[in-house]
Order: sequence, then C-alpha cells, then structure tokens
Amino acid sequence: MFAQLDHLVVTTPALADGVTLVETALGHPMDGGGDHVAMGTHNRLMSMGPEEYLEVIAVNPAATAPGRPRFFDLDTPRDEPRLTNWVLRVPNLQAALDLAPPGMGTGTALSRGAYSWRMAVPPDGKLPFDGLFPSLIQWDGSHPGPDIPDARLRLASLVLTHPDGVALASALDPFLSDPHLRERLRVEVGPLAMSARIETPSGMRELCRACADMHL
Repeated sequence: MFAQLDHLVVTTPALADGVTLVETALGHPMDGGGDHVAMGTHNRLMSMGPEEYLEVIAVNPAATAPGRPRFFDLDTPRDEPRLTNWVLRVPNLQAALDLAPPGMGTGTALSRGAYSWRMAVPPDGKLPFDGLFPSLIQWDGSHPGPDIPDARLRLASLVLTHPDGVALASALDPFLSDPHLRERLRVEVGPLAMSARIETPSGMRELCRACADMHL
C-alpha cells in the first residue's frame, strides 16, 4: 500500500486556543479551514509543503451534535491544545483498511466546502494504539494543500513512542513504501508519546503529545 503523509492533527478544547498556540510557536498565520457539518467540528490549516499540512481541530460549539462519536477522539475532554494524531493519504481506502489493524472503523464520506474525502472513522472515535496509528484518508477530487499559502514549514521527523512499539511498527510497515515517509518516521518502545520536529524560517520547533507547546 503506497501511503503518503497527508497531515498532522492538533486537537484542542477551543479552536481559537489551538490556533493561537500554533501561530505563536511557528510565526505564521493559519489559513483556510471551516466546518465539518457531519462531525460537528471546525478547523484551521497551515501548510507544511505542497501536499502536507498541519490541522488544528475542535468541536464546534455552535454545530449540531453528529449523533455518533467524532473522529480523533474529540469527544474526550481536553485541557489544552496538543498534537494527538496524524493522517496518511492512500489511493484506495478499502484496500488500506484491509491491511490496517482492527478498530479502524469503516470509510466515512466527509466534506468541507469544495473538498470531499473518505476517512476511516472508528466506531468509538479512538484509533488503534492509543491514537498513534494514523487515520487513513482518500481524497475525492482536489487536495487542499496547494490552496494553503506556503508557510515555508517542513516536517523533519515524526517520532511515535508506545509501550507496544514493536507491534505498532509491525502494523505500520505495510504503509511505509514511500521512502520520504519512512525516512522521517521513527517508532520507539516506551511511555505513550508523539513528537514532530518542524523546520521553520526561525529554526527547528517541536510539537508533542506529552507537552502543550512547541520549543527549540
């Protein structure tokens, strides 16, 4: 399965809080985004390259509840913005799900404005390996990446740490045929953590699951 990194996800109790954190840390305004009516959420985006981006997403308090668990475990209360998830882009969602571990859920049709896609949404909103296994997405039509102003940010590395890191690495292996993805991804055994090192015009910054801010 040829999968490519699509985007990183920062979940936050309030959208404005997550946007402020990311903009302050990375020195660039977030752009685009909008409402996901089917999930009752809203987001903002920041480019990390032509087809990679950073997403800040939160429950939209003005939206109608979806009547099902939201993606990225957004129904679990959060105290502050954190990097919690990552998303792989695949050419065939069902074929990818056939290779993925149990608990990924089924393909769900979603849209935001002119963009439409199908994403694997778990029945309880919680992705395998405590959320460290990526969400899988298949875009139907255009990708939003080229429409986001280039922030001159690039993901340098993504480190996933899990007590059962050996099993996580094994589950990910069928999705790592893209050398650019494989060279930036590292899976370790240890306490649950996720860390992304991001190159910015002002130097390297780190966004992590176990901390609330980015730092040098």
